[in-house]
Amino acid sequence: MDGDDGMSIKRPPVGIESFEKLRTGNFYYADKTGMIKELLENWSEVNLFTRPRRFGKSLTMSMLRSFFEIGTDKNLFRGLAISQETMLCERYMGQYPVISLSLKQVKGKNYEAARTQMWNLIKAEAERFDYLQDSGRLNARDKAIMMNLSEGIGSLEESHYLRSRLLSKHHGKEVIILIDEYDVPLQKAEANGYYDDMTDLISQFFGYGMKTNDYVLFSVITGCLRIAKESIFTGFNNPKVHTIVDDQYDEWFGFTDEEVCQMLHYYELDEYYETTKEWYDGYLFGTVNVYCPWDVINWCDQLRRSQNHTPQNFWSNTSSNDMVLRFVELADETTKADLEELSEGKSIDKDVQMELTYRRLTRALTISGAFCS
Repeated sequence: MDGDDGMSIKRPPVGIESFEKLRTGNFYYADKTGMIKELLENWSEVNLFTRPRRFGKSLTMSMLRSFFEIGTDKNLFRGLAISQETMLCERYMGQYPVISLSLKQVKGKNYEAARTQMWNLIKAEAERFDYLQDSGRLNARDKAIMMNLSEGIGSLEESHYLRSRLLSKHHGKEVIILIDEYDVPLQKAEANGYYDDMTDLISQFFGYGMKTNDYVLFSVITGCLRIAKESIFTGFNNPKVHTIVDDQYDEWFGFTDEEVCQMLHYYELDEYYETTKEWYDGYLFGTVNVYCPWDVINWCDQLRRSQNHTPQNFWSNTSSNDMVLRFVELADETTKADLEELSEGKSIDKDVQMELTYRRLTRALTISGAFCS
């Protein structure tokens, strides 16, 4: 836990996804920096973490960028677990150029709109590296490529590869690539009828940028859906996948029971532990019982303002639930019966299919709906 450092009591970080803002803005922080050590001790060239919405994926990516990026404010990590790893911090903290991209806003109603949105993200990220125009290590052609990327000119599919090559050439170091919510464009594409075009774009975008890219040290990707190698990424089959059933990294997304106890104690809300556990301790990641952090943070924020409240589902309606709604609408009688069992507090046993695509899921729903109608 990030304890009180003499300032006023720290605010619950409702909706805060920037690690820098969280650490400099007097917000409460459940220390997740131990993930950095685990990542560096076990990393693959491409690392995919799949977790539900509102479980801290974006904040984790912001934390990784703040740790590795050249020019970082090292005081952001003062007093946190990772700061105790002196040799690791000397080797890695603030030592690498970082390309960071979130695809959560790529939600176009058609392929051209989605492609434009991706270009806008590429252009915005390219502007962070305008200093390369003054580089003595890049030639005129290199600088023209960077200028084109900042203006949305050239190959969108090759943009990550080109930028990583030029950053590596300037800094004399390999690059770290962070991509958050990789599967949002795929979900929206399936819902709006351009799935094949989007999978082709994403496949090439990732393939050029992260498969056999000699300029990249490693990449981290987050999303809700596991990559199905045989369909979505036929040219990109090298990620090390970490799902909610894996023991590794099981404590770094969401709040553990100990972290919830610490947070309640910090706000002098210990008496609400049993209620909090009953309402929000609903997940098992690997071998760790996990609380949804969005719910716990909002619950603490509500209680510290007034304790005349009852718990509620804060998570509901905070993100797109299109697939869930579609699943319910097309559910057959067996599935409806299962949902009724769950709504009554009972349990059901199901086999879990670890690799899915939005296309395969939608086809399964359509077939199910056809039999049901």
